[in-house]
Amino acid sequence: MASLSATRPCISRLLRPCDLQAGSAVLAQTGFAPAVMRASFSSTAPQCKRKVRHSKTRDNNRFRGVSLLRRTGLREPVSVSDEPLPRPANFLPDIKVDPNHGLYAFFAGQDKLMNTPAEDREHGRAWTVEELRKKSWEDLQRLWWVCCRERNKIATADVERKRARMGFGAAESKNRDDAVKKSMKSIKHVLTERFYLWEDAYELAKNDPEINLSGQGDVYVPIEDQQYFEEEDAKAAKVDGSEPIKPAPAV
Repeated sequence: MASLSATRPCISRLLRPCDLQAGSAVLAQTGFAPAVMRASFSSTAPQCKRKVRHSKTRDNNRFRGVSLLRRTGLREPVSVSDEPLPRPANFLPDIKVDPNHGLYAFFAGQDKLMNTPAEDREHGRAWTVEELRKKSWEDLQRLWWVCCRERNKIATADVERKRARMGFGAAESKNRDDAVKKSMKSIKHVLTERFYLWEDAYELAKNDPEINLSGQGDVYVPIEDQQYFEEEDAKAAKVDGSEPIKPAPAV
């Protein structure tokens, strides 16, 4: 049996605490490894968060500062900001148009929208009644439709001038239109005079024996010719044995 002095060093070695490496190995095998200390990514304390101060005039409008009229664009760049915009193709379809189309009469020319103010001032005076009394019916009709077409041109130019907000040429266009309207008023005056004269002539023709208003034969038959025709009809009636043809009475 071993003596007490021989076993004392062994007992003291068992009772002595193990070193850190040995203890770590033993604990790793048993599954009770000590927790590893890790530092956070940010060194700022979580209590010191940044405070966002909202202005008193803030209306929470995320489109503030974005304007379509001023073409400001978006406030923040997007994924397609660096992409080049597509350009439209320079393609014009070949449309065949009649060069003598009637709608061109509403404009100053085929390649011209309206006259300039200087061109609108270049017009003569209106036709007078004395000048139009010497014109025939056909001339008055042509002149009337020329005035109508000119007024259509002026009206088309006025509408286009207001649409485009040009701000010039209105006074010259009005003066030109007034001259055309005076000419048309003179034409109406002459036609009214001729109508009144025709009515008076019709009333006189009812009592004129030389005017035949029956609608048969000549309208104007002089008295000498009537006597000659009556004698010829009487001679022919004697030869044929028929009654002479009497002239139609005046209506």
